[in-house]
Amino acid sequence: MSENSGNNEAPNTPTPPGTPSGTPGTPSGPQPEPIRFFGTTWVDHDGGYGLRRVGVAVGSLAAAVAACFVLRFAFQGLEIAEVGSLVGMLVIAMFAICSAVAFRKTWEAFGSRPKDPAREDALRGLKSIGFIGSLLAYFVRSLIEAPGEKLRRTEYESARAQFEKRRSTRTGNPAARKRPKRR
Repeated sequence: MSENSGNNEAPNTPTPPGTPSGTPGTPSGPQPEPIRFFGTTWVDHDGGYGLRRVGVAVGSLAAAVAACFVLRFAFQGLEIAEVGSLVGMLVIAMFAICSAVAFRKTWEAFGSRPKDPAREDALRGLKSIGFIGSLLAYFVRSLIEAPGEKLRRTEYESARAQFEKRRSTRTGNPAARKRPKRR
């Protein structure tokens, strides 16, 4: 038998999700929530965080511009079909209003969790029509920070503080006890 018969994993292999935090290699306490396109690089701004922010900004702006061209072609189709100026104005108003609502709701989602998830589900169709507003919200927010970073950082830091407080005040925890200095 080899020396390593009890351990089939290679050394320094990351532990799979769901493994208890007491196992070696897994930090104890709350873990940061990953952000789309950023993972957990937002915690220490490492792992290409700056490049990812630039990529999200450029990508969301490019997607918004491409979407505007697609909407322009759709509007030209309405002009070719000669549906009338009223329908054309209604279509423009619909996309403008839906984009404004989608921008506002997306921007609010970066700062706080939704208070009523059922209402958010009901607005999903409206936000999908106004997807240009959501893309522009991603663009503007990525100029400031990773979209949703402030909310997740606040939640993560408060969870870490609560964990440290519970860990240090728990009786019988030898890791939290201060060791007396020897003379």
